[in-house]
Amino acid sequence: MQGNTSILNLPKDEFVHPGNRACSGCGLSIAYRIGLKALGRETILVVPPSCLTVLQGLYPIASTKLPCVNVTFASTAAAATGVLGALRAMNRKGVQVAAWAGDGGTGDIGIQALSGAAERGDDFIYICYDNEAYMNTGVQRSGTTPHGALTTTTPIKGKPQGKKDVPAVMAAHNIPYVASCSAACPLDLFDKIQKAKTISGTKYIHIHTPCPSGWGFDPRYTVKMGKLAVESGLVDLYEIENGCFRLTGTSKSLLAGKKMKDIEPYFRSQGRFKRLSNEDISQLRRTVTNKWETYRKTYEA
Repeated sequence: MQGNTSILNLPKDEFVHPGNRACSGCGLSIAYRIGLKALGRETILVVPPSCLTVLQGLYPIASTKLPCVNVTFASTAAAATGVLGALRAMNRKGVQVAAWAGDGGTGDIGIQALSGAAERGDDFIYICYDNEAYMNTGVQRSGTTPHGALTTTTPIKGKPQGKKDVPAVMAAHNIPYVASCSAACPLDLFDKIQKAKTISGTKYIHIHTPCPSGWGFDPRYTVKMGKLAVESGLVDLYEIENGCFRLTGTSKSLLAGKKMKDIEPYFRSQGRFKRLSNEDISQLRRTVTNKWETYRKTYEA
């Protein structure tokens, strides 16, 4: 049952070798290790160019123990559909197909293929790890880069636009399951991937993934940074199952009355937000407050 997973009953099988090419403190490495535990051995991965291809290593050596198809940036979801077709042609049943891509390869370059797969209802899990920029190629802005963040391709005051809400875009496709997670809340992530495996159709899981090198914070604080985003209400943990929205984990506790942390420490502890003014922080605080007031009026804890 979802929500019962603890550190004591996580599967012992490891599907990532201990050595890999990820940066120190990489949030993706946490999410990937736990995510593969949830997916299990009978899984074929589909991965576009991204930090994950760096983590996996250069052919013929790989840190991932599961079969993986490396594809072009724009074709992740289309390739996953092709793998499904190949499995049907071979009458292979019981194999899970999981696409795993970054935010740029999902919400920008790969959105057309993902939208098409969702419209068709192709039966695979699409997992987006969102480190909020094109980190693998030098920290360029993506659609999910938040307002005010500095990248190598934003103005000197930071990105003027807000963050693209990709889970909402996917929910608008009326697919059976959409979930928002955090790499800093791995048990919540594990439970949601486990649930997605039991549902037919296109499933979408979005993971907020702290990146020390791209965000500008000490690598030892990756989990702390991710938790602070959730505990301050900036990042919401939720799932939308057959159109039914519900908050999960820490976010559910905030809805029930747990004290919410202030957002300022999250922004002030990252180099990418050094251009944010006090007024910018105040505006962001009002945005978060309004969002949670809407949650409290609409949903029960």
